[in-house]
Amino acid sequence: MKAIVQDVYGSPAVLRLSDIDEPVIGDDDVLLRVRAAGVDPGVWHLTAGVPYVVRLMGLGLRAPKRRVPGMDVAGRVEAVGKNVARVRPGDEVFGACGHSGDGSFAQYARVPADRLSAKPADLTFEQAAAVPVSAVAALQGLRDEGRLGPGQTVLVIGAGGGVGTFAVQLAKAFHAEVTGVCGPTNVDLVRSIGADHVIDYTRENFADGARRFDLILDNAGRRPLSVLRRALAPRGTLVIVGGEGGNRWSGGFGRQILRAPLLSLLGSQSLLSLTADVHTRDLDVLRELIESGKVTPVIDRTFPLAQAPEAIRYVHDGRARGKVVVTVAAD
Repeated sequence: MKAIVQDVYGSPAVLRLSDIDEPVIGDDDVLLRVRAAGVDPGVWHLTAGVPYVVRLMGLGLRAPKRRVPGMDVAGRVEAVGKNVARVRPGDEVFGACGHSGDGSFAQYARVPADRLSAKPADLTFEQAAAVPVSAVAALQGLRDEGRLGPGQTVLVIGAGGGVGTFAVQLAKAFHAEVTGVCGPTNVDLVRSIGADHVIDYTRENFADGARRFDLILDNAGRRPLSVLRRALAPRGTLVIVGGEGGNRWSGGFGRQILRAPLLSLLGSQSLLSLTADVHTRDLDVLRELIESGKVTPVIDRTFPLAQAPEAIRYVHDGRARGKVVVTVAAD
């Protein structure tokens, strides 16, 4: 099969299109004919191997153990393991590849069955592939860590990005009052997906103390905790998604792994770090929200499989509005 592969860490230039063997599935796995694969900032981090802390998470110290990148996936089931009963060959599904094994930038992918759900009705494969990683992060950040309830105020930082566009829509579905923070080119987009208020960070300081929020979901990952706390209610909750910024050793993870827990112990505000995990239960929740019209994937651009390195670079450069998707042509 055709696949994007890497043998060393580095920029997207280390990736190449190559012919490799199809994956061999286990008893709890599904063999998926990939039709589309989402791209998120994590794909760049795993390609580059930075911050270096990600290499300590079982991904390979000197070289990547996972040769094929990509997590988000949508496609058609080709075969299932003997323990798999929920899906069968021919089903159209979406989900995320496992933490072990290769990824979704290929014609075929091995996916654990408990990380898949039926593709939402009326969504294209491209739209479905935009959902899993980013939408699950937004859902778990708001619902599980943030415990967002009706009538509460939520500030979504990075509202025009992959996680942010889902977070705005999900917060509205939870009947919260939503303020989105984004750059000038995304103001109209964020307003169009339901934000009650939109702040252009180049023109307005959301942390000037004029308004404080019950929940802040920070997807941008670069602002100091001291700044974010000024915009947080005295007993509010900050949820940090991802680890952008920082140095090559710890990246942005330093503030949530070290500083945030200490500040939470010393004060009344809760400063939390999200480690999202894609599984069928939450994919089912998202499918229902999508089919009810409450959530719609926002896609900036699609790239063919051979141009996956350009897609990763495009996301890393911060140019994406919503999600970027890699498409895989049908046979």
